[in-house]
Amino acid sequence: MKLRLIMLCLLCVLLLGGCGWPDGSYHSVTPHQELSANSRTENLVVTNYEELVAAMEDVVSRGTESCIINAVNYEGEDLQLGLINAIRHIQKVYPIGAYAVEDLKVEVGSNTGKTAIALSVSYRHSRTEIRKIRNAENREAAKKLICDALEDYETVLVLQLEDYEQMDFTQIVRDHAMDTPQAVMEIPQVTSEVYGIGHSRVVELTFSYQTSLDSLRTMQAQVQPVFDSAVLYVSGEGSQSQKYSQLYAFLMERFDYTVETSITPAYSLLRHGVGDSRAFATVYAAMCRAAGLDCVVVTGTRSGDPWVWNIICQDDVYYHVDLMRCNENGRFRKLLDEEMMGYVWDYSAYPRCVREESLTEVAVPEDTLPQEIEK
Repeated sequence: MKLRLIMLCLLCVLLLGGCGWPDGSYHSVTPHQELSANSRTENLVVTNYEELVAAMEDVVSRGTESCIINAVNYEGEDLQLGLINAIRHIQKVYPIGAYAVEDLKVEVGSNTGKTAIALSVSYRHSRTEIRKIRNAENREAAKKLICDALEDYETVLVLQLEDYEQMDFTQIVRDHAMDTPQAVMEIPQVTSEVYGIGHSRVVELTFSYQTSLDSLRTMQAQVQPVFDSAVLYVSGEGSQSQKYSQLYAFLMERFDYTVETSITPAYSLLRHGVGDSRAFATVYAAMCRAAGLDCVVVTGTRSGDPWVWNIICQDDVYYHVDLMRCNENGRFRKLLDEEMMGYVWDYSAYPRCVREESLTEVAVPEDTLPQEIEK
């Protein structure tokens, strides 16, 4: 009697554990209970390789850890070969799988007398991390998401690019920081990993900051009112020339500046009076643009040293403005290309700063043109 009771208990344990008899087939026997979020899935049915791949992609995209896939009229060597190729596809080609899946195992058996596949997936990234993957259709959409992440001081950004192309993520980050010094307090170090093969890929970007995120957000909140005040400072009636010089005065009269490079250029310049040519040029350009004035940042050299300054557009004529040189000379001054002695820059990348008459094309009389020689 005691032996029969032990055997009955053992049988119950096997059944409740979802195990089958060791006859090479797979049986799923579970008690009536709610499945966990990681194991709940629809009843998947496949009839060929394409449907098998689609089912496995769906399982992985949901972060499901285990499920049963029923195979109808799809068995034998075709199924075995299909599973080998499908596993490789999920782990190497499918971008979410390449990003998230640590290991993937399958076992072929039977489920209620029909061919079935027991799928078991372990992940290197959690279900929550998979859900946080952001879709970007193209390069421009990806750049927009990267810029938003920088302004929100996110440390990790995972994108699925539908039409992937190689991108210089470090340059994208630097360009946005140069364009928006009022929003990006520090340029982070960027590392990237690309997952998948083909047109669609997952890109994982990690942003590393030297300054704490809370401090950066505090700096951002303290700097923004200064930019708002600059816009109000030139909001009245006045010519473009007046507004450019007024913004120069607004910036230069704040401190007796100390020339020094900082990892938080806009904050150090506007709150502590510490900055270099890059800090002055990027902050001035951002203030000009916010006030509706045309101003770009130029990178080059001055007397052989790395240097940054601005080009403004006043009444359709372009001029160089080097705020640090203006500060040295004690007045706001606009310069043409010919006056930029000692400066070197990529002349093809920026507008020409020349006298207006130099841009006028000189008409050539027809009688001075070379005539075609008659044969």
